[in-house]
Parts: sequence; C-alpha cells; structure tokens
Amino acid sequence: MKKLIAMLLTLAMLLTLCAFAAADGNTIKVGICNYVDDASLNQIVDNIQAALRAYAAENDDVTFEVLYQNCNADASVMQQIISNFIAEKVDVMVAIATPVAMTMQAMTEDDPIPVVFAAVSDPVAAGVVDSLEVPGGNLTGTSDYLDTGAVFNLIFALKPDASTIALLYDNGQDASATPIAQAKQLLNDRGVAYREYTGTNVSEIMLAADALASDGVDAVFTPQDNTVMTAELSIFETLAEAGVPHFTGADSFALNGAFLGYGVDYANLGYETGLMVIDITVNGADPATTPVRLFDNGTATVNTEICEELGLNFDDVAELFAPYCTQVVPITTAESFDDLAN
Repeated sequence: MKKLIAMLLTLAMLLTLCAFAAADGNTIKVGICNYVDDASLNQIVDNIQAALRAYAAENDDVTFEVLYQNCNADASVMQQIISNFIAEKVDVMVAIATPVAMTMQAMTEDDPIPVVFAAVSDPVAAGVVDSLEVPGGNLTGTSDYLDTGAVFNLIFALKPDASTIALLYDNGQDASATPIAQAKQLLNDRGVAYREYTGTNVSEIMLAADALASDGVDAVFTPQDNTVMTAELSIFETLAEAGVPHFTGADSFALNGAFLGYGVDYANLGYETGLMVIDITVNGADPATTPVRLFDNGTATVNTEICEELGLNFDDVAELFAPYCTQVVPITTAESFDDLAN
C-alpha cells in the first residue's frame, strides 16, 4: 500500500509540475507543499508562483521548475510528498503553514535543504527558528502573526456590552495555540466570560458551530485556524442566522462567509515568500541569517452580505471600526478569490 501511495504521489507530482522561462538556462527546482485546500493558503501558493514567474520573465538564464502538492492535512501524505521532494533533489522546499514547516524541518535535519515557509503564525513558539531576526537553521520565511488584541478591539467596538464570547478553533492546530491563549487572557482581564468550542475536522466544527449558535453567545472568535477556515463555507449561514458575528484572523474567512476577517494580505505574503525563494536560490542568501518577514495586521475585511443579514449597515460598521485598523474593506461571499474576481 505504501508503495502504491508513493507511485501515485510521484505521478501526481509530475502532473502538477510547472516550469517558468526557457529550459536552456539555470533550472531551479522548487518543491511546494500546501497543508490544506483553503482560500488563504491557495492564494499564497498562487502568488509565490506569480513572483517566480515574474522573475523568470525578466531573466532568461533562470528557469523555475515547480513541483506542487497538497497533503490535505494528512501527516503520512505530507511526509511522502517531502520524501519525494528530497528524492527529486529540489533546490528549495516551500512549506505552506506550520505543520508542513515543522515536518520539513524534522525531515531535513540530516540533509539541510533550504526551506522557506509561509503563514507560520508563531515560528519561534513552533520551534522552526531560533529567533525572527536570526532563524539559525535551514528555515526562514513569512509569518501571518495575528494581533489578537486588535481583533478584540473590533469585537467590543461592535458589542460593547458583550458578556460571553465563543472561541471556535481546532485545539490541535499550532497556529491557534498562542492567539487563543491571548484571547482568554484578554477576556479574563476584561471580566468577560468565554466558552470554548473545538473540532478537528469539518464535521466536528459544524457541530461546534451549531452548539455555540444555540448557546446565545454575543460573538465568536477564531484565529488563523486552517480547520475552521476549511469549514467556514459550511458554518457561516448557521452563525449568521443565529445573529452571531464571526470575527476571524484572515480575510479568507470573510470571503467564505464570516462577518469579519482581520489580518495580513495573503496575496502580498505569498509574493514576498516567492521573493525569499528567489533570494535564497538565485542570490545565495542563507536561511540561517535571513530574517523572518512579518506583515502589518491592519486590515479589517467585512462581508457586506453577512453584515446585512445581521441587521448592520456596512458604512456604519466601517466608521465604527476605523479607529482600530488601517482600513476597512468590503467583500462578498465566494469560494475563492478567483471566483470573486470573476
């Protein structure tokens, strides 16, 4: 069975291989492993490839050969994908999200292939770097660190008399650990009660959403949690119909029906990740001394359809949130950013 899986993965890898620029120059193999199929992470992958494509278009002597795979949150598949990258002797591996970065780190201890990660929310706490300024190993990349306090400023701007906040997350997601701990401390300091609702897959998150909708909470907070992100299209109507605004840690949640997403521009994060791949493979930058790149967490993305369903006016909401973020951006529900553009 393991041999069959390996053969299928190898075949799939060949089918998802892309080359940018002419093949007669210096060929750089880039292995990209995505953690799960969701709007934020897919947007990162698209923009990494856009950065490589743009560079190759202006430099005829460089070809980027991209081997892209999505492990769909399956640890054994993830390990097989990374093993295939190593066997293919890629020049750099790209890890999309914390679990992939941690696995790539563990699997490159004896063969330190450069690894560039994207959307690792707390790379120091995850142990993939020694520090943000000097990573110290064969990994560096971009972080979508969330300013949890800023999200709660928005929650209490909208709900100043809130007495109970729901925390909806996957307690197995490393990306959720720090912001959930911060959320609990913030709520304790404010004297506001909270209830935790967790799940490890879409079905469990749907059940958790049903429960919190029935419990009469004032609002629900989710950080950059990929499990909840994957489930958002399945739960947003439940929350909206119950009158519970969902405040989240990424604009892709709002794209998929959450009331609000707050955080980084994942298109920009992806493009910057691509530039780091170029710097390491073309310019010889050392991951050990290449600082992790952080991004401004100042944009609040509000779903105008959910806003209306909650009985709110977008202009009033934007005015209310303006003192607490750099901009307030409207969005409507779609499955992907490409669908929205079309």
